[in-house]
Amino acid sequence: MKEFVLALQFLTRLPLPAIEADAAAFARSMRWFPAAGLVVGLGVLLAAWLGLQLDPWTAALAALAAWTGITGALHLDGLADLADASGAIHKGPERLRDVLADPHVGSFGVVAIGLQLIAKLVLLHALLGGAGWWTLAFVPAAARLGPLVWSWWLPPLHEGLASRFKNAIRPADLIVWGVLLAFAVAIAAPALIAAPVLIAAWGWRVRRLLGGISGDGHGAGIELVETGLLLALVIAPRLA
Repeated sequence: MKEFVLALQFLTRLPLPAIEADAAAFARSMRWFPAAGLVVGLGVLLAAWLGLQLDPWTAALAALAAWTGITGALHLDGLADLADASGAIHKGPERLRDVLADPHVGSFGVVAIGLQLIAKLVLLHALLGGAGWWTLAFVPAAARLGPLVWSWWLPPLHEGLASRFKNAIRPADLIVWGVLLAFAVAIAAPALIAAPVLIAAWGWRVRRLLGGISGDGHGAGIELVETGLLLALVIAPRLA
């Protein structure tokens, strides 16, 4: 349970009691990232329901505000850094790593954040106008299975956040969360079957782009997988 609270403290801005933990306990907290994602999803769902008392656009805005507020826009920073680094890739791998290490946000990063927020807002509106809007709650949880997979699969790019998590993820963790995802697909939202595809695609992308995974890679991946899952939830009913 301590690791679950640590995961919530790391991934959210929810008021929680202070907990003392060593580096090993912090690394093990990654095993609880999908559970922390479900907490985020429930908060987003509550905001969406309140907004739906007015109209779908208000609901979409409320959900997006809750999403960024609960997470503290944590993963948008990684998305911006990866976007800036991608814009410098033509100058060689050294320049790419220099840009990735730069704490400042460039034009590519600003555009990426803007497009990401617009995409989520539009997709939330489309989803919240339909009958299965409550499946939104599963999206942050499914996306946060990604860091477990990427940490287990990819080498850490450098000493830092990603390297702390590398040895904490066991095959059993992936199996347990994979089974729970399959259960959610079966009983609630078949479109969530897109999660493993999106997670694998991002892992392949960062391996080709960077050669490994970093904290920024995790953050950007979570954001993009969330958007991809929203798109899948919107498209799925139209294909039925």
